[in-house]
Amino acid sequence: MPRIGLFFASSTGNTRRIAKMIKKRFDDETMAEALNVNKASPGLVAGYSHLILGTSTLGGGQLPGLSTDCMGGGWEEFLPQLKNVDFSGKTVALYGLGDQSKYPDEFVDAMGIIYEFVVARGAKIVGVWPADDYDFISSKAFVDDQFVGLALDQENQKILTDARLEAWLKLIAPEFGLPL
Repeated sequence: MPRIGLFFASSTGNTRRIAKMIKKRFDDETMAEALNVNKASPGLVAGYSHLILGTSTLGGGQLPGLSTDCMGGGWEEFLPQLKNVDFSGKTVALYGLGDQSKYPDEFVDAMGIIYEFVVARGAKIVGVWPADDYDFISSKAFVDDQFVGLALDQENQKILTDARLEAWLKLIAPEFGLPL
């Protein structure tokens, strides 16, 4: 069973909390520590064949980064560092946080930005998620009538997070060799 790399960027701490919830479900042999991308390196990411990548989406559909008050940097700074990483043969699952009421025109856009980046470099994406029970206008993460990963709204639908996360982990488990 391959060890899974779990990387995230967060400006408010919500994405970090979700990463810790994911990590808590698995032992250290299965999954590496949840690591903020501001403490990661391209070589570390490249060393995993299986990745879970998480991000918040900031106002205007932006990636978290120094320009958006992400302490120590975020995906905005880290993605360009990954431009030479070959994601061919890597299995990637994405989760993204957004606010569908306040930002219905760019709900979980940052997840879509990361999706486009890793797919362009050969990644196999798993864990697409239905858009049922969401109320948004548009999203860069909405492709072929579904989200490219798990979409979470901690502002308006926090009560659904545990059930959604559990269902998503069961969905990706076979692709990651995870025991659930």
